[in-house]
Amino acid sequence: MAATIAASMVLSPSSESSGKVSGNINGSNPSSGDVCVARMKSKSATSGRLQVKTNAQAPTKVNGTKVGIVDAPKSDDEALVFHPPRTFINQLPDWSMLLAAITTIFLAAEKQWMMIDWKPKRPDVLVDPYGFGRIVEDGSVFRQNFSIRSYEISADRTASIETLMNHLQETALNHVKRAGLLANGFGSTPEMCKRNLIWVVSKMQVLVDHYPQWGDIVQVDTWVAAAGKNGMRRDWLVQDSRTGKTLLRATSVWVMMNKETRKLSKIPDEVREEIHGYFVDSPPIVEDDNRKLPKLDDLNADHIRDGLTPRWSDLDLNQHVNNVKYISWILESAPSSVLENHELAAMTLEYRRECMRDSIVQSLTSIINKDEVDSGAEPECQHLLRLLGGGEIVKGRTRWRPKSGGKLFFKPPNNEET
Repeated sequence: MAATIAASMVLSPSSESSGKVSGNINGSNPSSGDVCVARMKSKSATSGRLQVKTNAQAPTKVNGTKVGIVDAPKSDDEALVFHPPRTFINQLPDWSMLLAAITTIFLAAEKQWMMIDWKPKRPDVLVDPYGFGRIVEDGSVFRQNFSIRSYEISADRTASIETLMNHLQETALNHVKRAGLLANGFGSTPEMCKRNLIWVVSKMQVLVDHYPQWGDIVQVDTWVAAAGKNGMRRDWLVQDSRTGKTLLRATSVWVMMNKETRKLSKIPDEVREEIHGYFVDSPPIVEDDNRKLPKLDDLNADHIRDGLTPRWSDLDLNQHVNNVKYISWILESAPSSVLENHELAAMTLEYRRECMRDSIVQSLTSIINKDEVDSGAEPECQHLLRLLGGGEIVKGRTRWRPKSGGKLFFKPPNNEET
């Protein structure tokens, strides 16, 4: 009896399954709902059949009739498993994992290599020369390094005078900033900003011993001192950072001007208290050139350049032309023979008034020692920048010396046929 029941449990699902298969072959596809129900029944029935098959063995004959045992259909999970044929490609390793391992090894090796001290022992490589400067010598001197860039050199491959003057101005502002006195103005202290006061330069003297070349690192030192009752003096010393050779010395006098009225002002006591602690008791680094500049006009000027106008980029935060721009305009009227064969050795500038955005400027130059220059002496020139209406902006004197290495200015060859 038990064998008969076991056989019926095995045979009945088989016949049902065969019916469904035959129906599928004949073209009648069961719906998705029927398939899901059939799968659930198949799955539940499978577990039961396995237990019956394990616990009982059906006889080969029942009532004289041969009975065959049909294996239960496999579950869905077993039916969906597909084993591809074993080929050469399938036996190869996972290339993505191999590539990731190689990349990790390479990065680790590169990091170790970069940690090795293989760089040359050069000061301009090992020391960062592009910092914002620092206070040295017991807080009295500010020091900053600059690299001479390719766009800062002139036709003779040395730094232009405008480049060096920009370095002077940059260190002056950074000195005030480093000392904690820079407010929202252009070099103005907090007490100056409260009173709408700004610094303006009244006189500048520059001595150039040597011009740095492209790639050189220059060290600029600057400090301040009192200049009379209502002025401040600022000095600069520019040296080659590698050799310590002096390149340039400069001294200047600054006064205060009201930003609203554009008139000169005395130094208030509150401002004097802010800056007095930073003054150095030392003589000027450049001896004062107090020679009076003679009058220069259209009658005695050798060269005149008209129509100079400031660009928007020439204005500073105080809304007037930057004082370094005046030097460029002065050189616009300098004789070509002087510029090509000589370099600027000394310069004295006296600033008389501001130049605003809409100003039109004339540049006048005359050679003071013409006769001596013809016999080989160093040229000395007188300069004047004035407004188109006649107001003087800057008066100056320059001294020139022959360029080291001879005539370095390049002229294109003349291809005209003779």
